[in-house]
Amino acid sequence: MEAAAFLTEPFLGQPVWAWLAFATVVVALLVFDLGVLHRKEREIPVGESLLLSAGYIAVALMFGGLVWWQLGAQSGIDYFTGYLIEKTLSLDNVFVISLIFAALAVPRALQHRVLFYGILGVVVMRAIVIGFGASLVAEFEWILFLFGGFLILTGIKMLVSAGHDGDMKESRLLAFLKRRMRLTDGLRGSAFVVREADSAGRLRLYATPLLLALVMVELVDVLFAVDSVPAILAITTDPYVVYTSNIFAILGLRALYFALAATVHRFHYLKYALAVVLVFIGAKIFVNHFYGKLDPAISLGVTVALLAGGIAYSLWKTRKERGPDAGAAALPATREG
Repeated sequence: MEAAAFLTEPFLGQPVWAWLAFATVVVALLVFDLGVLHRKEREIPVGESLLLSAGYIAVALMFGGLVWWQLGAQSGIDYFTGYLIEKTLSLDNVFVISLIFAALAVPRALQHRVLFYGILGVVVMRAIVIGFGASLVAEFEWILFLFGGFLILTGIKMLVSAGHDGDMKESRLLAFLKRRMRLTDGLRGSAFVVREADSAGRLRLYATPLLLALVMVELVDVLFAVDSVPAILAITTDPYVVYTSNIFAILGLRALYFALAATVHRFHYLKYALAVVLVFIGAKIFVNHFYGKLDPAISLGVTVALLAGGIAYSLWKTRKERGPDAGAAALPATREG
């Protein structure tokens, strides 16, 4: 009886059992991915990457259906809207991660290892950021207006900078970390840290470029969370809907990376559609307050239409391009810095 009572106790707006069900699904996915599918370090082919990505999307959609059934239509629509936006923002993540791996010469066979542990860190960090943001909004509702203004400005900035490329080798953050970390002169297999003798013959702990890549992936996600978390908090302030939609979108990022890293240039014009979506979501906060709440189905429909249009136009506009080299000039800009 006590256990049943505990499971029905509310935690961050939802019963404990709902959070435990979500955690069980996430842990099962990660264990199956690393413990069954990818126990050995190897390069993941595009075909397998697409199948794995489809699997993650299917699980996310089924979980969204559960949210809709359990919490109602509005929560379900908010979940799918947040998931779609975070999934699209992940394309920027794919581009930046590919630059990190290129700058540090991380071979494709080891990239999955970095991304897997990077995802574990993201699950924890997003919980902290989302919990902090939701608490602020619950305590000070006017902060939503700051989020709205920030999203509008971010969208405008993305529209202006969408044609400019980034170069990770010139990143000040990467240069700073290289100065502060004791690094080996190259990879040491799949190890993140090793003990080696220094010039004086003393054993010291050294970080490998693989650990540097992992740190960069984690820090870049913190920068990306500055955009994505306010975007979904502008849709709903329910911590459960915000966190689950974010994490399910991020969980499939590794699979998405291996499927799209070589073709991300084909989605150049999606950047403009995403910028308009951020402006729309930011403006919706003010519309909801001053003119009445906009139907969540309209928000989802507008978001889907804009992003689908951006993808379709990108694929049509770049249909004659072949491979990363052909699309080098069309790589999307990052939100770094």
